Amino acid sequence: MQVAVVGAGVIGLSTALCITETCPSCSVTVLSDQFSPNTTSDVAAGMLIPHIYPDTPIHRQKQWFQETFTYLFAISNSAQASEAGIHLVSGSPKEELPFWSDIVLGFRPMSEAELQKFPQHRFGQAFTTLKCDCPPYLLWLEKRLKAAGTQMYTRKVADLWELHREYDIVVNCTGMGAHQLVGDKQLFPVRGQVLKVHAPWVTQFIRDGDGLTYIYPGIHRVTLGGTREKGSWSLSPDAGTTRDIFDRCCSLEPSLQGAQDIEVKVGLRPSRQCVRVQREVLSQGGIKLPVVHNYGHGAGGFSVHRGTAKEAAHLVEESQLIISSICPGHLS
Repeated sequence: MQVAVVGAGVIGLSTALCITETCPSCSVTVLSDQFSPNTTSDVAAGMLIPHIYPDTPIHRQKQWFQETFTYLFAISNSAQASEAGIHLVSGSPKEELPFWSDIVLGFRPMSEAELQKFPQHRFGQAFTTLKCDCPPYLLWLEKRLKAAGTQMYTRKVADLWELHREYDIVVNCTGMGAHQLVGDKQLFPVRGQVLKVHAPWVTQFIRDGDGLTYIYPGIHRVTLGGTREKGSWSLSPDAGTTRDIFDRCCSLEPSLQGAQDIEVKVGLRPSRQCVRVQREVLSQGGIKLPVVHNYGHGAGGFSVHRGTAKEAAHLVEESQLIISSICPGHLS
C-alpha cells in the first residue's frame, strides 16, 4: 500500500512516523515544497503548553496532549534527548487552572516570594513542561523516517488528486497550504513574529497571562514573543514589532537587556476553530482516492502533534482495511 504524506513540518513528519509504526505494510513517502529549516514549525518555540480549540471537545484535546507529553517525556529521559532537542523546562504562567494541569509536572500556585519577581501580578502558577527545539527535533524525525525506509521528495503538490495514480492513500498535513490546496475557508493565518536570542543565563520560562508575551529558553537560544495577528499573510519582519517584543520581554526579565545575536523570525500559524483530523474519499470518474486530513493546529501544534498524528495514522489504517476488503490482493 503506497501512502503519500504531503507536508514536512512537525505534523507531517510525526504523522508519517506514526503511519510507519501503525501500518508496517505501508510504503510511506513524504512530499513537500519545504523541509526544515524552512517550515513554519522551525519558527515555533516548541513549548508544550496547549492552545484551546473552541470547537474540539476538551477530552479529545487532553488526550492529544497526554499522548504527546508521554511520548516526548520518554525521549527526554533517553540517550536521544540532546539530538532530538527535547528537554524539560520550568517556569511560571499567570492564568487560571487549565485543563492540562494534571499532565505537566508539579503544577502549583506560585508562592508570595516567587510573585515578588512580578509585582504587577497578584497570583501565578508554576510548573515544569517539555520543549522541542527546532530544527533539531524535525531533523531527528527525518532521521527516524529514513531509517524506517520512508522516501522524502521536494515537490509542490497543487492538487491532491494529481497523486491518485502513484499512491493508494494521501495524507494532507499541509498546514496553511490547505487553504488553497483543499479550499478550506475555515482555515486562516495568525501571524507570529518572534525573536531568537543568545541569553544562556535565562533558564526558566515566563509566560504572561494571555500568552502573548513569553520567554522560552531552549538548549542554545531563547525565544522571545510574540504576536497574534489574525488574518495577516505577511512573512516580512516588522522593526517596530521587534522593538515592542523586546521591550515587553525585558519588562518581565530585565536581564534580557544583555541578550546578544538577535534573530527575527516570522511564521503563519494555520488556525481553525477545531483541528481537522478527518477521513475523506475523493472521487472522479469512478476512481476513488482515500484522503486523511491532519491540519489546522494553530499555535498549539507542538503540544498535540503526536496525539493527532496517532489519530491520523489510525484513519490511514482504516482506509487500508477498506481498500484491502474491496481489493483482497491489494496489500502492499
